[in-house]
Order: sequence, then structure tokens, then C-alpha cells
Amino acid sequence: MLTARFPIRLAPRAGLDRLDPPGPDGELRARVHAAPVDGAANDALLRLVADALDVPRSSIRLLAGGRSRLKLVEVDGISDEEAQARLRGT
Repeated sequence: MLTARFPIRLAPRAGLDRLDPPGPDGELRARVHAAPVDGAANDALLRLVADALDVPRSSIRLLAGGRSRLKLVEVDGISDEEAQARLRGT
């Protein structure tokens, strides 16, 4: 089974939910309106990534960074290359 893993930097309490283009360091960045309370920002991030990758929310997991801005996300059913291509196209 294909599985993609990638880091993403999260900015909670933003004005809107969106994925930003990777910075000069290649790091993916996301902004979500939700506050980092009771996992709301993490949930919003996973929904945002699921929509961007066009995969079900149930195929995405947060592997690390539950209480940090830098997250490690895992997605089942898609390769690393395909995930990066779809995220960069958003």
C-alpha cells in the first residue's frame, strides 16, 4: 500500500483556512482559522490536507507534532511524489 509522509508547519488562528506555497526551504505551510484548543487546529489541518489531496479524511493521520506548530502527516493510498505534486499545485 502506498503511504506518503511529509512535514507541514501550521499557523492556527489565521483569517482563513489555506495551504501556502512552499517557502524557499521547501517547507509546506498551512493556516487554519481554528484555535489550538482541544485539537481543533489539528483537525482543521487534516481536513484541509484531505481536501487538497482529494483523499478521504480517514486516510490521513497526524504522526507527530500534536502540540507543536511543526507536524508530521501520513496519508494512505498516495505516494510521496503524488502528494507533493498535488500540494504544490494548491
